[in-house]
Amino acid sequence: MFNDIGPKGGELLAKALHMNTTLKYLRMTGNKVENEGGMFFAAMLQINSSLEKLDLGDCDLGMQSVIAFSTALTQNQTIKGINLNRPLLYGEQEESTVHLGQMLKENHWLVELYMSKHDVRNPGLKQLCDGLNLNKSLRYLDISCNKITRDGISSLADVLKNNTTLEVIDLSFNRIENVGAVKLSETLASHNRSLKALSVVSNSIEGEGLVALSESMKTNTTLSNIYIWGNKFDEATCVAYSDLIQMGRLKPDNTDVEPYVVDGHMYLAEVSNGLKKHYYWTPTYGEACSPSSNAGFSIVPVSEQL
Repeated sequence: MFNDIGPKGGELLAKALHMNTTLKYLRMTGNKVENEGGMFFAAMLQINSSLEKLDLGDCDLGMQSVIAFSTALTQNQTIKGINLNRPLLYGEQEESTVHLGQMLKENHWLVELYMSKHDVRNPGLKQLCDGLNLNKSLRYLDISCNKITRDGISSLADVLKNNTTLEVIDLSFNRIENVGAVKLSETLASHNRSLKALSVVSNSIEGEGLVALSESMKTNTTLSNIYIWGNKFDEATCVAYSDLIQMGRLKPDNTDVEPYVVDGHMYLAEVSNGLKKHYYWTPTYGEACSPSSNAGFSIVPVSEQL
C-alpha cells in the first residue's frame, strides 16, 4: 500500500497471480499502476480463481480498465470485495457507472463495492440502482465523495424498499439535503429492515432531514449505526439524537456525535467513530482507537481486510 509500484510493476504482479492459488487478498492502494496496469489486473481476474479481495483504490485507473473490471466481474465468482476508488475518468463521467451497474445485474457473488470519488451523478446512480434491483449478494456499497443530490437519491430509496441484502451504505460527502434525507427516512421507517448502517456525513442536511432520519430509527430496529457529522445541526436535531442515545436506541459507539449541554441548550460534538474512519491510518503503537472507528468491518466482516 502506497509504495512506488507503477504500470510495469502492476503487470508483473498481475501475471504472477495467473497461476497463484493461495493469495486471498491484495491491497494495491495508492500505487499508480494507471490504466495500463489496471488492464493486466482485470485480465488476471478472468484466470485467477482464488483471490477474494482486491483493492485498487487511488491507483489512477482509467476508464478502459474500469470497464474491463466490470466485464471480468460478470464471470469471476470468487471476488467478494473490490475497491475501485478514485479512478481518473476525466470527461467520461458516467460510463464507468453504467458498466458497473450492468455488472451488478449479472454478478451474484460480490459482497462489497467501493466507488468513492467516481464522479457518480444522478443519472449514473439510476443505472447503478437498476443493477442493484437485480443483485442479491451486495452487502456494502460505498458511493461517498460523489455528486449525488436529492433528485438522485429517489432511485436508491426505491431500491431499499425491496432489497434485503444491503447492510451498509456510505453516502458521505454528497449533497442529498433535506429532501433526500426525508426520502431515505420514509423508506427506512416503512419498508426496509435489512440496512444496518448509514453514513450521510457532510450532505448539506438540515434539521428537518436529520430529525426525520432519527424518527425512522424509532420504528426501524435493524438500523443500528448512523453517522451525521458535517451537516447543519439545529437544536431539534441535537435533542433528537440525544434522546435516541439516552433511551438506548442508538449506542454511543454507533454514531459520530455526542450530546452535551451548555446554558440549558443541547449541542452535538464530533466523536471519532465511523464506517472506516481509520482505514488508511494505524498508529505505530497498536490498534487504531476502538473498533467503533471502523464499524463497517464488524457489520460486514469481509471488509476487515478491504
